[in-house]
Amino acid sequence: MTTPMMKTEVRGRVAILTIDRPKALNALNNELITQLADAMRAFDADDNIGAMVLAGSEKAFAAGADIGAMQGWSYMDVYKADYLGGDWEAIKRIRKPIIAAVAGYALGGGCELAMTCDFIIAADNAKFGQPEIKLGVIPGYGGTQRLPRAISKAKAMDLILTARMMDAEEAERAGLVSRVVPTDRVLDEAIEAATVIASMSLPSVIMAKECVNMAYEGSLNDTLMFERRNFHALFSTEDQKEGMSAFVEKRKPDFQHK
Repeated sequence: MTTPMMKTEVRGRVAILTIDRPKALNALNNELITQLADAMRAFDADDNIGAMVLAGSEKAFAAGADIGAMQGWSYMDVYKADYLGGDWEAIKRIRKPIIAAVAGYALGGGCELAMTCDFIIAADNAKFGQPEIKLGVIPGYGGTQRLPRAISKAKAMDLILTARMMDAEEAERAGLVSRVVPTDRVLDEAIEAATVIASMSLPSVIMAKECVNMAYEGSLNDTLMFERRNFHALFSTEDQKEGMSAFVEKRKPDFQHK
């Protein structure tokens, strides 16, 4: 029987997924990632869920990948298993917004996992880093690709090549996290933000997320057209009619997410 490595909870239209490997400082492995991916896919398909929060413990969001498990692996082991592919990549295909609530250590794969989420709310005790170079390897779950896009080439080179950690204040200045809050407030803050998002029209939220991700990955001319066509498409939704009518009538909209 598979050992549960995470917990889930639903509050209103928000799903909360909590990594639960305290003895391993929430280190990531294939089994945990599959559990996370399965839960996220289920919530993504649930019409009653509008946003998700991914959290760890106060001590560690995730302190990297499970090094003890991979120590003896060969090139063929990781290549044939497509390690860091498969369910590890499934999270980036979730359509509904995911907020990472990061407290404590988010190192290596933990930092990379947080970056696969749509934005990060950090506790004031959070520490981010990509220390793989100290193990004779490099980041393999997006660290060398997402980190430069988030915090600049120079800052990413600094973290990846020296293996130093970046605290929450520096991470906010650099643009890696959206806000920093007291440690005992980080989960509540993330849930509150997710609740606001989940109260919006779901088609609009999904399209907005897709457009921002296109800006992150594509050329400006192409992404401007992608944004415009999605803007046009939303005029076919019932929520657009309700939202604009509510604005004109000076009342709160009652979105039906269709």
